[in-house]
Amino acid sequence: MASTVYAMAGQPGQAGSAQGYEGIIMLVIMFAIFYFLLIRPQQKRAKEHRKLLDSLKAGDQVITAGGIHGRIVTVQEQVVTLEVDKGVKIRLSRASVTGIDPTAAS
Repeated sequence: MASTVYAMAGQPGQAGSAQGYEGIIMLVIMFAIFYFLLIRPQQKRAKEHRKLLDSLKAGDQVITAGGIHGRIVTVQEQVVTLEVDKGVKIRLSRASVTGIDPTAAS
């Protein structure tokens, strides 16, 4: 019985070292897949959003995260004032601006 178990386990030192490298290689491959499919695109989107927020100025037609379309009246460090209709102004966090309104005529 002991000789059967020993035979199934393999010879010590032959395949044991190769199996350790296979696990490490698989982890590296999995990390590379996650980096290129998840992490890198998210970093790129965050960089573009920061660039958009830095370029905001009065008169820009924007869309907020809540779906509100409006024209920027004033831009402060953390707050933006939008005019959504004549005489209707709302103050929003600057980070809630998600993009420039493509349908607005500049």
